[in-house]
Amino acid sequence: MTRKLDALVIGAGVAGLYQLHQLREDGLEVLAVDTATGVGGTWYWNRYPGAKFDSESYIYQYLFDEELYKDWTWSERFPSQPEIERWLNYVADRLDLKKDIRFSTTVTSAQFNEETGRWLVTTDKGESFDTQFLVGCTGMLSAPLENRFPGQASFRGQIVHTGRYPKGGLDLEGKRVGVIGIGATGIQVIQTIAPVVGEMKVFIRTPQYVLPMKNPKYGPAEEQWYKSRFAELKQNLPRSFTGFEYDFQHKWADLTPDQRRAVLEEVHADGSLKLWLASFAEMFFDEEVSAEISAFVREKMVARLKDPKLIDILVPKAGDYGFGTHRVPLEMNYLEVYLKDNVEAVNVRDNPIAEIVPEGVKLADGTVYPLDVIIMAVGFDAGSGALSRIDITGRDGMKLRDEWARDIRTTMGMQKHGFPNLFMTGAPLAPSAALCNMTTCLQQQTEWITDCIAALRRANKAVIEPTAEGEEAWVRHHDETANATLISKTDSWYTGSNVAGKPRRVLSYTGGVGTYRAKCAEEAAAGYPAFAMS
Repeated sequence: MTRKLDALVIGAGVAGLYQLHQLREDGLEVLAVDTATGVGGTWYWNRYPGAKFDSESYIYQYLFDEELYKDWTWSERFPSQPEIERWLNYVADRLDLKKDIRFSTTVTSAQFNEETGRWLVTTDKGESFDTQFLVGCTGMLSAPLENRFPGQASFRGQIVHTGRYPKGGLDLEGKRVGVIGIGATGIQVIQTIAPVVGEMKVFIRTPQYVLPMKNPKYGPAEEQWYKSRFAELKQNLPRSFTGFEYDFQHKWADLTPDQRRAVLEEVHADGSLKLWLASFAEMFFDEEVSAEISAFVREKMVARLKDPKLIDILVPKAGDYGFGTHRVPLEMNYLEVYLKDNVEAVNVRDNPIAEIVPEGVKLADGTVYPLDVIIMAVGFDAGSGALSRIDITGRDGMKLRDEWARDIRTTMGMQKHGFPNLFMTGAPLAPSAALCNMTTCLQQQTEWITDCIAALRRANKAVIEPTAEGEEAWVRHHDETANATLISKTDSWYTGSNVAGKPRRVLSYTGGVGTYRAKCAEEAAAGYPAFAMS
C-alpha cells in the first residue's frame, strides 16, 4: 500500500524537526522518516565520549519561538551530547512532532515521476510513499567513512566509527585503545578517555591547529543574561558572517603589530571559536596574514607541549596549511594528554596504516600495535554523502549520486537541476555545508523551502526545478567566492579531498551567512527567476 503525502522529510535532526513543524503548520500532509530510533540527527548518532557543542549553547537554538527558547535552560556554555539530545527531545515533544515521525526507517530509493510530477519513495521496511515534495534534511556530516582500511573485519577486538558509537557505550577501562584520526571528533574522544584506558595509541597523519575551550557552568545569572538577549540574537545571528554572535571587527592593515597581537591574545583567551571567526577575516585570503596568525597559534601549542618529539608530530609546520583553512577544533587539555605515560602519539604521515590485522593496527613498515578497541575518528563523506547513499532518480533517469560523482553542483545548496520538487538542507554550495553555526543556517534554509512551497501553491503550480542557467550562475558565483580563499587551496573535507575520487570543490558557500541569506531572499522576492515552475 502506498501512502499519499504532500511532503516527506528525510531526517529528524535540527533541520528535519523544524521543517516538519513548518510544513505541518502550513496545512500540508507531511511525514518525517529517520533511520535512528529517536530524534536528534547528528546529536543522536554522535554519542562518542566527549561529544559536545563548540557553538555556544544559547546560540545553537531555534529562534522562531521565544517561549520555546526561554523554557529550556542550559547547564554550561558548551554542553555534552546527552544534554543536547534531551533538548531536541524537548523541542519534538513541545511541538508534538513525534506522532508524524517514522523512526527506525531508512529511505532506500526515491524516483521522480515526470507524468505526475511526484516522487515515489521506498523504505527498508517495504513501505512506499507518493509525495509531491521531498525534503532531504540528512545532515552535512552524517555519512561516515566506515571502511577505510583493509582487514577491518578481521580485527578480534571491537572497532567503531565515532559517528556510529553504540548507545550503551564501550567498556574502555584498562583496555588497549587505538584512536585513528585527530580532527574535532578525535580530539574530543582522546581527551575524554585518556584517564580511563589502560593505554592509548593515537595514530596521527595530519597535525591540527587547536584552540582551548573554556566551558563555565551556567547558573541563574548566566541563564538570565542569555535569555534576556533573545531579540538581539534573533536579529543578529542570521546576518553575521558565520551565524555566530560574534563577527570580524578588525582590519589587519589598520592595526600596528602590537595591536594585532593584543587582539589575538584577547580572542584566544575567550576559550571559543572567536579567534577563527571574529579576529581577522584576512587570514582566509592573504597568505602573509594567514602565516602570522598560524604562527601565533603554533606558539601557543608549543608552549604547552614542550617535548620536541610531540611538537614535531602534533603541531602543524609553517607551510603545511593555514590556521582556519581546516575545521578548527576546540579542546580541553587535549595536548597535555600526550604527556601522560599511558598515551603514545604514533606518527603515520610517512609510515601510514597499511591494514587492520586480527591483533591490531599494522603500519607500512610492518610495525603492529596490539589493541583491544579501535575507535575510528576518520570523518565523513561531507555535504553530498548522505543523499548520495540513497538511490535518487530525477528526470530522464538522472541519478543524483552519478551527477555528484561527476561534478558537485546545486542551486543555492537547496535544489539540483534535473531533480524537480527535491529540496535539501546542509547540502553543498550553501554555508550550512560547513561554515556556519548550524542552527542559524538550517533555520534559514527550512524557512526558505517552506516559503517556496507556499509560493508555488499560491501560484497554482505543482512543480519547481532550477533551470540549467540558474544553476550555472550559482555555481559560478560560488566558485568565484570560494576560489578567492585559501580554503580552496587546502586539502581537507572542506574540499572533498578526504574521499577518494570525489570531485574537488569547496563544499561550503564562503561569501558569508548574511550575504547568502540576502541572496536567497532576493531570489524569492523576484519570483524565483533561477527556477522553472509548472
